[in-house]
Amino acid sequence: MKTIHLKKGKEIPVKRFHPWIFSGAIYKQEGKPIDGDIVTVVDYQQNFLAIGHYYSGSIAVKIFSFEQNEINNNFWEEKLRSAYNLRQLLPLENTNCYRLVHGEGDGFPGLIIDWYNGVAVFQAHTIGMHMAKEAIVSALKSIYGPQNSNGGLIGIYDKSAETLPKNYAANISNGFLYGDVPVPHQVQENGVNFMINWQTGQKTGFFLDQRDNRKLLQGFSKGKSVLNAFCYSGGFSAYALLADAKEVISVDSSAKAIALAEQNIEANLKKAINSQCVESDVMEYLKKSERSFEVMVLDPPAYAKSMDARHRALQAYKRLNIEGLKKVAKGGVLFTFSCSQVVDRELFYNTIVAAALESNRQVRVLHHLSQGADHPVNAFHPEGSYLKGLVLYVE
Repeated sequence: MKTIHLKKGKEIPVKRFHPWIFSGAIYKQEGKPIDGDIVTVVDYQQNFLAIGHYYSGSIAVKIFSFEQNEINNNFWEEKLRSAYNLRQLLPLENTNCYRLVHGEGDGFPGLIIDWYNGVAVFQAHTIGMHMAKEAIVSALKSIYGPQNSNGGLIGIYDKSAETLPKNYAANISNGFLYGDVPVPHQVQENGVNFMINWQTGQKTGFFLDQRDNRKLLQGFSKGKSVLNAFCYSGGFSAYALLADAKEVISVDSSAKAIALAEQNIEANLKKAINSQCVESDVMEYLKKSERSFEVMVLDPPAYAKSMDARHRALQAYKRLNIEGLKKVAKGGVLFTFSCSQVVDRELFYNTIVAAALESNRQVRVLHHLSQGADHPVNAFHPEGSYLKGLVLYVE
């Protein structure tokens, strides 16, 4: 195995189990590792520290083991089984879709696996994890077993072409690694039906991280007018309609998203006469709307994916929430979110406070929101806590 030697003092984060090694921490490389190689990491005195995947970028090594394991099929299966066992502990009633592997949160930096009622969607963000796919496919088959009356595995779909470095991704394509399941594919989340298309949908096909927050919204929706902005596939809208909301308006700038939202609403309510899906830029819609809503959801895409873009992102969140707060009825509720990893909870909270001040609305915080428990955060890798949200009572 090729070896990465760290400079003196740079071993401290590794000993604190942080799974990233930055290129500036490296003293020398032994064996000329190339992108995707499994490497051993040692300190300046050549003491073993960890094993990970190498990449010639700013994050040079992503660690997947802090022990001197033999990296073989048994290693990956044992690791995947640990992630599976955690999901079996979670109270996922009337739910057959969840995140099985959440990157660093499960000790698989650079890998996402989402489970959709028998189909595992595999999405690698690092070359090393994609190169381990055969072992992981074998582990998935072993853990879930073939399809039977109690469930089982019917397909594994690789959706990594868009998330891997371009030079590597040029030689791969998305497709089934096992089985062949047509889309859309129906799943249940808290008893709510959703049609999943992992081929053309965003991410792996659905935003599983909002499951608990969608359920919470349901409790506020009965008899209320609801605006679901940046609705994507209509998750919040379906929950609100099933809670007998008076009216639900779903807004997204994407025609494809609006079609998905309509499809998912129909999967639960054949004729939802109190539902309207609108293809529009959200900011334009809010500025032009002359009405208010008793419940509002603002769940925009990530406004910043790097520290360089953070300031612009904060300004965008502020502008969005100023317009949103103006359109929340007195005594109404706002669910507002950020999924930008580089915008931490304190920054997001302060931005929403600034928006409330500028919109001249009195607000009280009812809930602090996060991603679901199937998206665990490694305690030694706080960067994994990316989704943050607030439920505000607006006066």
